[in-house]
Amino acid sequence: MVRTKTPPGLPTREQIIDFIQTSDTPAGKREIARAFGLSAQQKISLKALLKDMADEGLIDSAPGRAFHKMGGLPKVTVLRVADVDDGGNVWAVPERWEAETPPPRVRVRERGRRSALGIGDRILARTEEAGNGWAAYPMKKLDRAAEAVLGVLRAEGDKLWLQGVDKKERREVPVSDAGGAAPGDLVLAAMAGRPPRITARVVERLGDPFEARSFSLIAIHKHGIPDVFSEEVLAEARKVAGYPIKCSPPRGEGDRPQDGGAGAPQDAAAADADTPLHQPVAGPPPREAGRISGREDLRHLPIVAIDPIDARDHDDAVWAKADDSEDNEGGWQAIVAIADVSFYVRPGSELDKSARSRGNSVYFPDRVVPMLPEILSADVCSLKARQDRAALVCHLTIAKDGTLRKWRFTRAVIRVAANIAYEHAQAAIDGAADAPVPAELVENALKPLWACWAALAKARAKREPLDLDLPERRIVLDEKGRILSVAPRERLDSMRLIENYMIAANVAAAKALEAKKAPVMYRVHEPPTREKLVALKDYLETFDVPFALGQVIRPATFNHVLDRIGEADFRPQVMEQILRTQTQAFYGPQNHGHFGLGLGSYAHFTSPIRRYADLIVHRSLVGSYGLGEGALPADDAANMERVGEAISGLERRAMEAERETVDRYVAAYLAEHVGTVMEARITGVASFGFFATVEGVGGDGLVPARDLGTEYFRFDESSQSLIGDQSGETFAAGQRLQLRLAEANPVSGALRFELPDGKGSAGSDRRKGPPQRVLKRRGRPANIRHQGRKR
Repeated sequence: MVRTKTPPGLPTREQIIDFIQTSDTPAGKREIARAFGLSAQQKISLKALLKDMADEGLIDSAPGRAFHKMGGLPKVTVLRVADVDDGGNVWAVPERWEAETPPPRVRVRERGRRSALGIGDRILARTEEAGNGWAAYPMKKLDRAAEAVLGVLRAEGDKLWLQGVDKKERREVPVSDAGGAAPGDLVLAAMAGRPPRITARVVERLGDPFEARSFSLIAIHKHGIPDVFSEEVLAEARKVAGYPIKCSPPRGEGDRPQDGGAGAPQDAAAADADTPLHQPVAGPPPREAGRISGREDLRHLPIVAIDPIDARDHDDAVWAKADDSEDNEGGWQAIVAIADVSFYVRPGSELDKSARSRGNSVYFPDRVVPMLPEILSADVCSLKARQDRAALVCHLTIAKDGTLRKWRFTRAVIRVAANIAYEHAQAAIDGAADAPVPAELVENALKPLWACWAALAKARAKREPLDLDLPERRIVLDEKGRILSVAPRERLDSMRLIENYMIAANVAAAKALEAKKAPVMYRVHEPPTREKLVALKDYLETFDVPFALGQVIRPATFNHVLDRIGEADFRPQVMEQILRTQTQAFYGPQNHGHFGLGLGSYAHFTSPIRRYADLIVHRSLVGSYGLGEGALPADDAANMERVGEAISGLERRAMEAERETVDRYVAAYLAEHVGTVMEARITGVASFGFFATVEGVGGDGLVPARDLGTEYFRFDESSQSLIGDQSGETFAAGQRLQLRLAEANPVSGALRFELPDGKGSAGSDRRKGPPQRVLKRRGRPANIRHQGRKR
């Protein structure tokens, strides 16, 4: 982004920011112009300057509102109370927040000992920075704003009720205005009133919630995921899709890079002819590798893209061959070619702003909400077979023990030999006669890839990364969106192969940028906290599995725990508990390593079509290696912390939406089996009951405490179990048992189970324990007690 100079007579950017921060009243364009005594003509220039400052990330505003410093709060603003904690402290968030960073939590300081504010209340408040956070001083309490809720209408007599789609929300709200919607419709409704007199007014009808392909629509609306591109973004996408590249005359054989070797040039070259990049490039035949607009020509290599069978876009393609050079005998040369999105999506463009606001693509069983318009994500950028594509290529020199010896990055043109599904690649390498992969490609592409992967796997095994083989559910739909099957996705060697190549390229990208002292958007995974390790130790003790807290915690520490357990029945629950012990990975410019992979430097480089973090890494590589246009601007480099926080939050939103949608599909699939007794496994225990999942299918359902019979049950938090006081009967996480499916709600994704005989005698591997004294507590089901956490 080019920073323009401040026009003569106007205040500087710094003066404007200082005025916004120190003003006792909301500072809009009019207030700024008045404060600096600007003329009518200067006000026109001021408007352009303020727009530039917003584009540069210095200030933020919505149309008709006051400006404020990006990442900060206006001096006076409207806040909505989000939480009142046990100590009576009131916390609020800005009612409107257009910045890319998550909205700050603001401590509301009220007069008096007891708060007069409740969750959902709106206040006009004066704000100020306080330490590392923000404080707000209420000026006026405002009317409550109507909140949009996604739900389904239900009729009861002559009344309509709104049932929310969130499985945690079990209340129903009376409907004051249906807005033409009928019972059974999925709607957006505005809430009004105060508890207990809250009513709902339908503002938009979304259709039949049980209709094919409706479950992902629920998640899109619930989480506010933008699924429509503006006409400006689409127009820009159509324009850049036709970006031409310029072909240089073919060079002599002596100038040809040898199969991606170290002699490949990197600097830009002059050009003579224009050819659309996404069309076959005129010029030398594939084996006569020349130069195309400064790009390395790798179209002669049998590069292949191996992806899920239902992949909608193809970010990456790979190639490998044995290295017979003297200094790397027994090693390998490999290429990881990644779609060159930075060539099309330039910093500061409408495409770039849209991609950053989305953060990532969101994948549902029936659709994808892409980060980029489909003309780019599914066509021009996607590495399709037999099509010339722009790529940012990582050249790897791999030693025979699998360690990375050298790496370099070039912009190239590639022509993928084939798009191969994981299952087909695996069948071909296993020698299946019906594998739909040509024998020549198996010999020249797949076998070298597998041989090189064997070396990479050695290095991975030596590093001992965290090895949790938790199953992923795959939902298969027919052409009309109806569910054909729900089953765990098989984990194939072809998947592990691609994963290892991608990890190698990600490591190379991080280290290459570090060597150039260039900005890096790291993928950070920090070690578990001591609190979580203590909880894991207490949990493992219930299975007589030792876990020493004094040791140096490495990923291998958890692998050794699983090795000790072997194939015990409780292995799945221990794996899940170890997963819960891990911290959540995030993006940021400070390197804290990747604990789970056992790596000191790690960045995401391999999926720029679907992740904005990867696009940032590409831009930094383009700039630091002098690879042409589309480099990371200085302003973006300076704001990496803020951008990292924003895209980390958007990633969490996508993961939650994807998980909830899968739960809805599973509930819809199981809805036809209500009343059936099924093999299940307990996945979690709480004071109010336990959760279970159907073996081989998934989906979490509750067995309420009230359905466990008349006996009192004690909740033991350290062992995650419910224990009967008289019988000692135990329901514990990981336990396998038979349960009857009592309810399956596809709209919320919620399941409810019950014991086959209606009382606590369902466990096929129930455990017994000593009787416990009955202790009733207020606020919990009458037959449940809570035992404090073991320390």
